Amino acid sequence: MSISLTFKETMSGYFTLGVTDPAEGAKAGKQNNTQLAMHAKVSLDDLDRFLSDPNHLGSLTGTVDFPPFGTGIAANSGVFNLFKPTNDPDMTYMVYELAFQHQGQDYYLAGHKNVKDDPGFDLWSDTTTLYTCLHQGKDKHGPIVGAGILTLGVKQLADLISTIKVPGATSLAEKAHAIEKFGAFFAGKLWDSYVIPKFGKQLLDKSHDETLHYDVIVIGSGFGGAITGCRLAEKGLKVCILERGRRWEVKDYPRDPKNAWWWSNEKPAELNGWIDLRTYPNMSVAQCSGVGGGSLIYANIFVEAEPFVFDMGWPKEITYESLKPYYEKTGKMLNVQEVPDNQWPAKMKLMQEAAEKSGYSNRFRKMPLAVNFDPDFSYDRADPFGNQHTKYHINAFGQEQGTCVHCGNCDIGCPVKARNTLDLNYIPLAEQHGAVVRPLHLVQRITPLQSGTGYRVDFNVIDIDRKKLAPGFLNAKKVIVAAGTMGTNELLLRCRDQYGTLPNLSSVLGTGWSSNGDFLTPAVFNNRDISPTQGPTITSAIDFLDGSFKGQRFWVQDGGLPNLIKDAVTGLSTDHQYGHFFSILQNLVKNNNPLSCVMPWFGQAVDASDGVLTLSRSRIPPFRHKMQLNWNIKNSEGAVQALIDMHKELSKATGGAAEVPLTWTVLKNLITPHPLGGCRIGTSSIDGVVDHKGEVFGHPGLYIADGSIIPKAIGLNPSRTIAALAERIAELIKP
Repeated sequence: MSISLTFKETMSGYFTLGVTDPAEGAKAGKQNNTQLAMHAKVSLDDLDRFLSDPNHLGSLTGTVDFPPFGTGIAANSGVFNLFKPTNDPDMTYMVYELAFQHQGQDYYLAGHKNVKDDPGFDLWSDTTTLYTCLHQGKDKHGPIVGAGILTLGVKQLADLISTIKVPGATSLAEKAHAIEKFGAFFAGKLWDSYVIPKFGKQLLDKSHDETLHYDVIVIGSGFGGAITGCRLAEKGLKVCILERGRRWEVKDYPRDPKNAWWWSNEKPAELNGWIDLRTYPNMSVAQCSGVGGGSLIYANIFVEAEPFVFDMGWPKEITYESLKPYYEKTGKMLNVQEVPDNQWPAKMKLMQEAAEKSGYSNRFRKMPLAVNFDPDFSYDRADPFGNQHTKYHINAFGQEQGTCVHCGNCDIGCPVKARNTLDLNYIPLAEQHGAVVRPLHLVQRITPLQSGTGYRVDFNVIDIDRKKLAPGFLNAKKVIVAAGTMGTNELLLRCRDQYGTLPNLSSVLGTGWSSNGDFLTPAVFNNRDISPTQGPTITSAIDFLDGSFKGQRFWVQDGGLPNLIKDAVTGLSTDHQYGHFFSILQNLVKNNNPLSCVMPWFGQAVDASDGVLTLSRSRIPPFRHKMQLNWNIKNSEGAVQALIDMHKELSKATGGAAEVPLTWTVLKNLITPHPLGGCRIGTSSIDGVVDHKGEVFGHPGLYIADGSIIPKAIGLNPSRTIAALAERIAELIKP
């Protein structure tokens, strides 16, 4: 049952007929001693919806006293709006509008309070001063026939507080909670408008310049951003790619526990490292931060989605067949290969053996990998994993790369650049066509230009040496948001619900989030050397995406771990706030080579894709906004459990013992490196945030091109599907 809230507010002031400017009307009204009073009752029928709706609409009724017309004039309809966005991104309105009749003629009294920080401390005057116009007609589109300024006095404010009611509350506690929620919302918005600009750490450039600096600004440099930025630069457009993370070189890759491992959105000036690990109730999400985005940390798997994925939930324009040309295009760009038959690591051999002994040999698949292999590599030579064995060459994009030495460090930066990460292909190609890449630029908000010619992008520039942030902005005709699923959702939620710069974003924003069913089950094999730290992170899969096992779609992969994990498990799990990320492996650290007998079974499943991302804020100063994930395992438990059961079956068939983490068996908690959804592709703003071309409904020239637009789990590694969609989006954007 929804909770409503009502209160009464009286404002009065000097008012004059025959003028159109409120200041003029107030001045003339003071001379003539003509006043108008509005006695309004504000009704918020559904408080939770009011607080979550970026337009924050309520209803208004009451009476009007205006001597030229009479007193106690009934006004039975009207609009109340708090913090309504304006063309000025730093100003919002409090709106009070009442419709009434006088002598058979319709009138509409429309007033607004300007909520904006100006020199001095003007919070009281802003929130108590109503600039009001009287329109002849049923709404404010009618001609203005009078104007003035109404104010709320101290006594009237005290009276207002005493009139607050919560009609739907069933107890005093529920009433108090509702009032507290509304009060925190109101105070938080005022804090944003008046306190933060003067004393806070939220940095935004106050310049008002509508010069178009670029044709296209791309936010993010992962599979969506690098590809769209590259292809649009090839079309001759002036492109700027903004990336929050560093431009990583081999010498800078984190290795020691005290290196730059961690990224923090709360403290980006201090923590701007490799891994962005976000924790939510029952779910953690691991991402990478740097030029190249997710390609820096993913396990090289570059596989096409299965045709069944597109049967439901996608616009008719997007099918497996329509994406096939883009799948092929991306595969060529990333030089996709399989592990050569003469260099299978032990874990890959175990995968094939497990499939055969369990009766699933026909389901075993070698994975397409974005890795350069040397056909002469051999596990039999001395020190086979040493960097000295790589064969360097200059790739098609003018970048030096080596061949894989099976060192196992895919996820933390390949020391010989054998992996075909985006900083070695699409990004340099984009730069060769004039694109500008700006690392350490953390985007804060997107605002339509008042001229209607494009968008302003505000960001903070991270100075890693001084550990400082500096505000800046750029304008462009078009903006492509490709900040990764979590980054894109958070940015757009903030633009809609915090800043109000994109108030008309679809109401389904943040819904349909998926973990893509990721799960890792360590299994111990006594007296067997598996060495998951050797070879590419993932090499193969056993495919159950046809739903033949327990009616669930999933596949199993051979997981891998960096070869420094035996040091990092201890170091990172004891001296860092995110150490629990490695905690499931701590019980396996029993000797100097703790992981040699461990098989980290991995995989993805088609989960329910029913998570919801929202923007919440604390109820006490400084009222910080934070993105929350509402995730319930109930509808996805069957898919994840089927994957785990297969991990156990494969372990048993090959003499291993699966150690299902307590984080699942007891807590039902998950970790995913493949978040999807929240800005899903649809046919209209009713069922999606973007159309089939990636363009945001209601915002021409604003696009999204990353995993957030995928409408549901695909049950396998999503990078190639994200890349194919980005190729298609870029192709459809007109210069």
